[in-house]
Amino acid sequence: MDDASFLCGQMLIAMPGIGDPRFERALVLVCAHDETHAMGIAVNRPVEGLTVPDLLKRLDVKSQIEIPPDLVLIGGPVQRERGFVVHTDDYSAGDHSIELGGGVALTPTREALEAMGAEDHPRRALLALGYAGWGAGQLEHEIRENVWLTCPADEALIFDPDYDRKWTKALAKLGVDASLLTAEAGRA
Repeated sequence: MDDASFLCGQMLIAMPGIGDPRFERALVLVCAHDETHAMGIAVNRPVEGLTVPDLLKRLDVKSQIEIPPDLVLIGGPVQRERGFVVHTDDYSAGDHSIELGGGVALTPTREALEAMGAEDHPRRALLALGYAGWGAGQLEHEIRENVWLTCPADEALIFDPDYDRKWTKALAKLGVDASLLTAEAGRA
C-alpha cells in the first residue's frame, strides 16, 4: 500500500459464499484502515422493528425535531452495544468525528446521537450498532482471496434506505451483474 489508509472511505462488497452468515450480501463502509487494523460499518443490515427515534428515546436523547423513522443498522458483530453515527460532513463533533472523504464522516459519541435530533442536524445520517473489525493484514488477505470486492463510496449508496438492494447497486457501480455471481471459483 502506498498510503496506509487507502481503503478508508471505500466500500467492501461481500462476495457470494463468504462463509460467514453475518456478512452474506454485506456492504461495509471502511472507516479506518492502516497496517495494524481495519474497521468498518455495515450500511445495509437493518435491525427489523428498531427505528432511530425509538432507540434515541430509550437512551433518553431529547429531540428538537421530528426524526424520520429510519431503521437502526447492525454495523457489525463487534461491540454491538456501542453506537456509531455515519453522517454527512456538514456536522462535526471536532476531534471525535472522523472524516471518511466524499462528504461523509463517522462519529462514535453520544454527541452525534444528540445532533441527529437537533435543529442543526446533519443533512443525512445513519445509526449503527457495532462494527466489523480486522487485525493486521487480515482485510488485505481477504481481498486477495476474493472474499470482498471494493468500490468507491458515495453518499447516495451509503444513505440509500433500500437496504435490500444496496449490495446489488454497489456491484452495479463496478459493472457487475449480481445474478451472474457464484460462490464457486473458476480454475484455469
